[in-house]
Amino acid sequence: MKNRILSGMRPTGPLHLGHLFGALSNWVRLQDDYECFFMIADWHALMSEYENPKKMPGYILECAADWIASGINPEKSAVFVQSQVKEHLELYMIFSDFVPLGWLERCPTYKEQLREVKTRDLHTYGFLGYPVLQAADILIYKANTVPVGKDQVPHIELTNDIAGKFNGLYGSVFPEVRPLLTEIPKLLGIDGRKMSKSYDNSIALGDAEETIKKKCSQMFTDPKRIKLTDKGHPDKCNVYSYYSLFKKEYAKEVYDYCAHARVGCTECKRNIGGVISDYLADARREREGLLRDKDKIYSILAEGAKKAQKAAAETMAEVRKAVGLI
Repeated sequence: MKNRILSGMRPTGPLHLGHLFGALSNWVRLQDDYECFFMIADWHALMSEYENPKKMPGYILECAADWIASGINPEKSAVFVQSQVKEHLELYMIFSDFVPLGWLERCPTYKEQLREVKTRDLHTYGFLGYPVLQAADILIYKANTVPVGKDQVPHIELTNDIAGKFNGLYGSVFPEVRPLLTEIPKLLGIDGRKMSKSYDNSIALGDAEETIKKKCSQMFTDPKRIKLTDKGHPDKCNVYSYYSLFKKEYAKEVYDYCAHARVGCTECKRNIGGVISDYLADARREREGLLRDKDKIYSILAEGAKKAQKAAAETMAEVRKAVGLI
């Protein structure tokens, strides 16, 4: 049997280049070697967007369209919406009974979000407990592998702590989960910070060519290069990092003309806008076609939920027996 993977994204806004290179491109490669469950994590989204969830149905459809247009194959992988598989919350409830508060309060991502996100009140019971739901998401499928970046490894460690405590209390049900570390390319937002929907500094996968070029014209560049005649420092320039990723064969030339002050930042940003738009063109057309046929997306999500629910129900039957529920 293939090893099993669970991964997902929150439908809190349009997917952007960070999602493409940080996760989606890797998911596409993993489909041939693993049994994959890819979850649109709407319960997790609601934990932070509870004050204004009206856009979530649209974001769910867009998320599914972006995944499929980027190469996720619903015939190979289960593509589904988290809330349509009730077992996630059942297992979450059981885990919540024994997970110590201290484990959650020490979670690095929890502390980072409280510190960085100022537009929403995240001091809630639900948001504190999101790592427990995340553990339930993984373990309900007995997924033994989760693709993550280094910054997410603590979540896998916590998932194993929760699984270990359950197994110690009720008997061996859950496997150990191992992180599948993926090297995430350096791709900052247009303002030089981490690319994030929350920071409004991203280039979305569905952005039109004109929008991409406008955003690129606003990109943060080498702060030491004030005049056209000033020599640049490509290694410290966000725009150059985009060339290295989107058009490697051209990156050496860009490095040279920047370092020797032969081309200005304005022209460089204009050029990268065209490069990014061309790179996304095929996926953008497929995405637009899918969004014109929403019934097809709903059908894909329904079939994915059936696959996911079958696996989740099998695990939950073991769990209910182990903890004494009839």
